[in-house]
Amino acid sequence: MATPAGRRPRITLDGQLVGYWEREAARLDALAAEARFGWQQRRYLRKAEQARAQAERSRAREAARGNAPADASPPVATATAPDGA
Repeated sequence: MATPAGRRPRITLDGQLVGYWEREAARLDALAAEARFGWQQRRYLRKAEQARAQAERSRAREAARGNAPADASPPVATATAPDGA
């Protein structure tokens, strides 16, 4: 979808959902890595896979709509220790 010069493209719900589901999948992967029991880990990994499928569905809708695919999601902030620690 072409937009006139100087105008930003319309942000759609599917465009927002792509980033949301990718962040959710990353969060669930982190929870799976910290899970105490195998059944918890499997459950988190299943949910993460479902979140990735949802993101792919929204990405396909965006591509069908003619919007540029949102391949590059915004960087996720990570907690790091100070350099002096």
